[in-house]
Amino acid sequence: MRIYFVYILLCSDGLTYVGITNNIARRLEEHKNGMNKSCFTYKRRPLKLIFQQEFNDIKQAIYFEKKIKNWSAKKKIALANEDFDMLQILAECRNATHSKYDSNKE
Repeated sequence: MRIYFVYILLCSDGLTYVGITNNIARRLEEHKNGMNKSCFTYKRRPLKLIFQQEFNDIKQAIYFEKKIKNWSAKKKIALANEDFDMLQILAECRNATHSKYDSNKE
């Protein structure tokens, strides 16, 4: 059975990078050594692996990667730190027009 990894890297400029691979050690070396000059992480080295999650199903791994790629850096870092309370707070809608905040709704 093949194992897939979704991972988050923290770049030297504070930005985050989310990726997926079936060989985490090889992929991290590629990032750290700057094997691809057009890669997002190339000019943002050094890098730090802050999160990795294993998946047995490639479809689940791809779904999770796409989901967290759209998250803010704060949410990604909260996930990496296993700060699930902060993750919940950051996930809540803060828009005043959201039904949770609608004063006309009763």
